Amino acid sequence: MSFPLGNRRRVSATLPFSFLVALSFAVAAIAGGSKSPYCNNPVQLAMVKIWVDGDEGEYLAGLTASFGATLPEEKNKVPKLPAVFSNPLNGCSSSSSKLSGSAALSVRGDCDFVTKAKVAQSGGAQALLVINDKEEIEQIDCSGDVSPNISIPVVMVPKSVRDDLTKTMANKRVELLLYAPTRPIVDISVVFLWAMSVGTVFTASLWQEFGISEQTEKRLNESSSKESSDAGTDSDNDQETIDISVKGAILFVILASVFLLLLFFFMSSWFLLVLTVLFCIGGVQGMHNIIMTPVTRNCPQKTVRLPVIGEVSVLSLGVFLFCVIFAVAWAVHRRASYSWVGQNILGICMMINVLQLARLPNIKVATVLLCLAFFYDIFWVFISPLIFQQSVMIAVAKGKNTGGEAIPMLLRVPRLIDPWGGYNMIGFGDTFSFLVCLLHLHTDLIEKAKRVWAKGILCG
Repeated sequence: MSFPLGNRRRVSATLPFSFLVALSFAVAAIAGGSKSPYCNNPVQLAMVKIWVDGDEGEYLAGLTASFGATLPEEKNKVPKLPAVFSNPLNGCSSSSSKLSGSAALSVRGDCDFVTKAKVAQSGGAQALLVINDKEEIEQIDCSGDVSPNISIPVVMVPKSVRDDLTKTMANKRVELLLYAPTRPIVDISVVFLWAMSVGTVFTASLWQEFGISEQTEKRLNESSSKESSDAGTDSDNDQETIDISVKGAILFVILASVFLLLLFFFMSSWFLLVLTVLFCIGGVQGMHNIIMTPVTRNCPQKTVRLPVIGEVSVLSLGVFLFCVIFAVAWAVHRRASYSWVGQNILGICMMINVLQLARLPNIKVATVLLCLAFFYDIFWVFISPLIFQQSVMIAVAKGKNTGGEAIPMLLRVPRLIDPWGGYNMIGFGDTFSFLVCLLHLHTDLIEKAKRVWAKGILCG
């Protein structure tokens, strides 16, 4: 997870910080508490802001040690410190580099963390950053003799910091500011993201009734019974709907896993560009259908004959051009801070369109698909780090090997009141809740279930 300093803001830990902190406390509790009365500091999520030649750049995240000084919550209470690498780099013996008044950096290993802190403090350092030997960050333990004289904060940062700062500090002045801002319990962006996701599925379920023709509605009602399923598919071949079977649901999850692995291993800038083009095509089609559905149902259309295409509605052509311009404008400015608005609009339109095309014929298929999707998320988020050394789902969502640009197949909202910034995101797979659409289209099944349940109560 390397980063060019000053280009973007990014949290460098792979696992969620709340999980890391909770895990650290759990391990400490199992171990029976700390070994020293001076090793009882609460674990803090540290923000390390970076200045390059006086210009504020990005920030990175770290975890504080259980000993030493704690970090303040407000950045105006701490000074900026020049970054200096210890020499030797392991920080286990007196440094030949001048550490006085600096934020010393040393790598993990060769001696315990307490020794590194004592050496850095004896050299005059105001803070110590320990660079981990892997990208994940961990709580710094208290191995060694902890004395009350350690009065500087000690923070662990990811492995990539070493190479990035080495390149930057070769010809530029780098300053660091360390503090620990508190995160809000609930960010308003999470509520907004939840509302968008639920609203998308709810709109898709109602859109079937709003834009569906009488012929298609008749077909859906007929195909809900097993006896008329074959006749239903033969009677209306011109409808663009796909019935998903149990085998299809299993195949869908398998293909999704394969595609996720392809993204994980082969994700690059050109691969992301291909995904962006496909996303724009799907968004244009979805937006066009959503705009034209109420229009074609209620308004007469003037048509014009075009070469190759043939006869086409004038209004449909104008709407299509508008949708293309919208998608192209988003693609050009997709790295801008406001691009999340256009991305969400295109994504919602695409999802509503897909939810019209893919139809679950019964509750059995819906149950199988949703259960498989549930275990799919659990495996690729929480279990995959045991196999691939990092969460496959999180790595792909954050844009592995793409310079930090995330894939467009997700809804995202900026964290408005979180001092860490960034975005809250939810993937399209989590929003594709076919069950809601199914239950809306098959309300007769619900009524039958109620009658069966009531009959069982009366007869029981």
